[in-house]
Order: sequence, then structure tokens, then C-alpha cells
Amino acid sequence: MVTRSARLLVAPLVALASAGWLSRLPAQADPDAKVKGGGAFPAGWHVRTDKNRPSADVRFVRMGGGFHVTLGPAVVLWRDADRATGNYGASATLTQTKKPRHPEGYGLIIGGSRLGEARNRYTYFLVRGDGTFLIKRRLAGDSTVQVTNGWTRSDAVVQADSAGQATNQLGVVVAGRTVTFLANGKEVYTARAADLDTQGLVGYRVNHNLDVRLSALLVRKR
Repeated sequence: MVTRSARLLVAPLVALASAGWLSRLPAQADPDAKVKGGGAFPAGWHVRTDKNRPSADVRFVRMGGGFHVTLGPAVVLWRDADRATGNYGASATLTQTKKPRHPEGYGLIIGGSRLGEARNRYTYFLVRGDGTFLIKRRLAGDSTVQVTNGWTRSDAVVQADSAGQATNQLGVVVAGRTVTFLANGKEVYTARAADLDTQGLVGYRVNHNLDVRLSALLVRKR
């Protein structure tokens, strides 16, 4: 027999679950996965993990005309050749292939400097499977500053299907004093260039425990 007090305890938990709370578990409840076949990367590419986690748990390989990354720890991926200054546009198509335990982001970085060092800086633009996007700046090591007010919902971001799969084309356009962020060709946010890091290395950021296919990065002067 279920007592009234037991019902009072269970009801809030049911409400939280129905609201999707269980799908938004913090990363602390979802430790970095161990990944087989990691630690070796395509020629010319650099990999930096958050908090200097083991790069052996990062599998980053060429696939077709792009790449496939399976994680482990969250990473930033870049080539020294992909440096953008002045006015430019950067874009890539990214496909989340599997359903994570809780929503995690993947996307682009711009304005990167000292990416292999503790004092790394960059601006990043991520989307995740629940149809939201995030823009932040990383100022040094693990210190970050929000540009958007946290994760922001947008109809332009393709949500993951029941298998956890979603494909999104992301773009960033730096034009004079303005930076425009686009998801699938639609503007989702505009910021002042002076408030961001925009001049420097361009690459990818993929958060922990995700499996994502990455198209080749396209960087064009404007």
C-alpha cells in the first residue's frame, strides 16, 4: 500500500522526469567515456582537451571529405593553416550521430589564439540536440564569459530525432563591427565584434561524450 507521504515524495520526481530533467544531467553525472582507437590524429591537426584530459580518449579520423570524432573529453580541433583575419565567413556542417546521455554542444570556434596553451582564447558557437544554441568566449584555460544568455532556443537549429541524430550547418560572418551567427542559413544572433575574439584561428569544438561527423571547414575572405 502506498502511503500519502510516499505519494508526496514521488510526485515531484515524476514531474521533473516528465519535464525532461533526467535528460539534462550535469556533466559531473556523466564522466568522460573511454574511447578505443584514440590518440592518433590527421596530419596537420591539433587537439586540445578541456582540463588536459587524456587525448587517448579522443578518436579523430578522416571520413570522406571531412572527419569523424568520437569522445571522451571535450575538445577543440584546429589547423594552423585555418587562420582568419579582417572580414571573413567560416562554416561547416556537423552531424550528431548518436544520442548522448544528456544534451551536449558541438560547433565552431573563431578568433583562436594560443590554443595549445593554458592561456588559450577563442569565441565558440555551439548547437545541441534539444534545438538550442550557445555563444561564449573562452578567455584563459577554463575561464569563460557568456555572450548569449545561456542556451537559447531557435527554430533554425535542427533538433535530434529519436535516435539522437541531427545535422546542422553552422556559419559565422565577421563584417566590420558586426559578427553574425547562422544556423542552417538563418541568422540566430548578432554581436559587436569588439565584444568577441574574432581574429585568429578557426576550428571546431565538440563537447564530451559526443559522436559527430564534421564536414571540411570552409573559410572565405569577404
